Amino acid sequence: MTRAIFIITAFITLSFTVQSQSLQLEDIMKGDTFIGEQPFSGRWSLDSKKVYFEWNPNNELGASTYFWEKGMEKAKLVSYSEAAFSKLDFKSKPNSDTVYYIDKGALYSYSIQTKKTKKLLQQSSSISNLQLGKDAGVLFFTQNENVLKFDTKEGTLVQITNFKSGKEKDKEDEKDSFLISQQKELFQFIRDQEAKKNWDKAKADKNKSDFPKPYYYGKESFEGLKIDPKGNYATFRVVTAAETKSEIMENVITKDGYNQSVNTKKKVSVANLTKSKFGIYSVAQDSVYFVNFSSLSHIQDKPVYYNEYENLKNKEKEDKLVFVQAPTFSENGVYAITEIRSLDNKDRWIVQLNLEKGTFKEIDYQHDEAWIGGPGIPSYSYGSGTLDFLGDNETIYFQSEATGYSHLYSYNLRTNKKNQLTKGNWEVRDLTLSKDKKTFYLTTNTTHPGNRGFYKLAFSGGELQPILTKDGAHEVTLSPDESTLLVRYSYKNKPWEFYIASNKKETNLAQITHSTSKEFDSYAWRTPEVITIKAQDGTDVNARLYKPDSAKSNKAAILFVHGAGYLQNAHNYWSTYHREFMFHNLLTDLGYTVLDIDYRGSDGYGRDFRTGIYRFMGGKDLTDQIDGKKFLVENLGINPTKVGIYGGSYGGFITLMAMLTTPNEFKAGAALRSVTDWAHYNHGYTGNILNFPETDPNAFRKSSPIYFADNLQGNLLMLHGMVDNNVEYKDVVRLSQRFIELGKKNWSLSSFPVEAHGFKETYSWVDEYSRILNLFNETLLEK
Repeated sequence: MTRAIFIITAFITLSFTVQSQSLQLEDIMKGDTFIGEQPFSGRWSLDSKKVYFEWNPNNELGASTYFWEKGMEKAKLVSYSEAAFSKLDFKSKPNSDTVYYIDKGALYSYSIQTKKTKKLLQQSSSISNLQLGKDAGVLFFTQNENVLKFDTKEGTLVQITNFKSGKEKDKEDEKDSFLISQQKELFQFIRDQEAKKNWDKAKADKNKSDFPKPYYYGKESFEGLKIDPKGNYATFRVVTAAETKSEIMENVITKDGYNQSVNTKKKVSVANLTKSKFGIYSVAQDSVYFVNFSSLSHIQDKPVYYNEYENLKNKEKEDKLVFVQAPTFSENGVYAITEIRSLDNKDRWIVQLNLEKGTFKEIDYQHDEAWIGGPGIPSYSYGSGTLDFLGDNETIYFQSEATGYSHLYSYNLRTNKKNQLTKGNWEVRDLTLSKDKKTFYLTTNTTHPGNRGFYKLAFSGGELQPILTKDGAHEVTLSPDESTLLVRYSYKNKPWEFYIASNKKETNLAQITHSTSKEFDSYAWRTPEVITIKAQDGTDVNARLYKPDSAKSNKAAILFVHGAGYLQNAHNYWSTYHREFMFHNLLTDLGYTVLDIDYRGSDGYGRDFRTGIYRFMGGKDLTDQIDGKKFLVENLGINPTKVGIYGGSYGGFITLMAMLTTPNEFKAGAALRSVTDWAHYNHGYTGNILNFPETDPNAFRKSSPIYFADNLQGNLLMLHGMVDNNVEYKDVVRLSQRFIELGKKNWSLSSFPVEAHGFKETYSWVDEYSRILNLFNETLLEK
């Protein structure tokens, strides 16, 4: 089948009758407008009596804030002021009635008991980054890149630091030194002026102000300013930004009719490895000094992949570039800890800082020849993860993938004792610490990789105490008094709703929202089976399976490939791919079998699964698709010549790799917003997986579809938004040029002029998926 490039067709209305209810493409592609918009961003009032959340049950232009409290039949809208107040970031001491917050750049206090608000400070320059001091009523915040201390009891406001951009002004120009000396020699007046100036300066020095001396950081970026709870030390970073080019995107559908050129992102490159320094300002010494991290263990270790390249394997050893996070302090201000990452993301150190001496002690080291990541562990330098203090002010807790799965650990800074608190072939997905800082509330996938259960764990040890373990996902927000849970729950075919539950073992959920529309509820949505496929290398790979009634089966199958790479979709809860979920129901109604695989690199299955795509995207993640097809052929009677594949973003990339590197496996493929050449994608994501094109070109070459364009045999449909600032439209244009030069005919490109990476307009979704459906109907079902 031959298609012309850039074809534009009219919308196609497709409807299919199932149990007296028809699915129409125009309806299901409306997404949440058809389903019903689910509530999100749940939170508690400070007194634990109300819950707030964002919701749009009436299909208005956007979501509004609703509240619910005990005794109410259904949630109600709140006032604008109450909604705004509920979203603020409150700071308070344990068991204190007074909380503090910043709103619109001003500082406020609020009494939970009296519900009274007091404005404490407002100036022309806004403030931010509120921190609580060790002593009650002492607050620190940032204003104009400096730390200020506010004592609410004394009513005093003191600037602690004096950081400034640029450089100190040059001293008086004395190039004409002869003339200056001559003037002093000849005139008593000049000599008298000089003497008076020196006398005034000497007197001023004797009565010198204790205002901090200025520290100039030049043209570098100044980041991460933070003060310790005692107010003795401020830490910061200065970063030398890399001068690299950004990609430029053209926006052609504009209000005034003129094209707009927009900068999007920087491409992956060693040039983006920015240098930074971690600094300390001592209030007592009124001085700045920097910490030297060259004694970190393994800081000169070279990556293993260097051995494949002649120009790298004998490279002289040097310190890796590292990035230091802003410290975490114990509440009493005695200890400071921080996380350090190598900029190639292969090394992670947790260290204890001695701010007075500007030194450190290494506590934990983690290395991954691929890249560091996982739940509770940042995958990028600027990301934040689990790292904080328990109530004794000397024990820290953090997450690590040392065992292959992200688990919880503790380390006592006084005894130097490290403990692993959770164990097993499952992950700690999220955690909350109790008010007394002695108990963890954990979200895990203990029962199944596709579940998110909620448990309680005492720091002193013992077994996980189950609270919410039903299949599906539980997103839990604990009330301030820790008596009640606000739970956002969903199942495979049931969208997210909010529930209330008591904080007790094996508790029960009481639903407080209902979001789905009558149209959505009238269809009998399938509950896809989550199956396990044995991959060719012996790894268990999970997948969602949609099976038609045997009488309706057309013996054709479609494989869906989720995007993002590190994302999970073969799980037991409501998918972010809700349009695709409904589309797969429509396909199943037509007799197709649909398989949605959590291929290698997906989230939820531990470190080795996560890093299985290192240095070869389109390797194990693609063979997992091939193994999925084999499973369908051998177990469900699928005709091997009637199998198609589609997906968006990373899923579009895998579709291209499938069609171009395994051309005999799939009859047709639809690649949406797909990367065609990883050397043109962004730095952070790509650098983790493929390293850098300057140092590891082999990884980029074997992972990029554009190098395999000559292998195209099946029917390929590409679809791309023209204002995609994530995967640029340029990606698919470059591949199109390759196809044209190679004389390939069985491909087409559909362009969407107003769409970015995530489509917004329903008409675009309808056009896109009608083309995808036509592709599969015309190629997989042809006689």
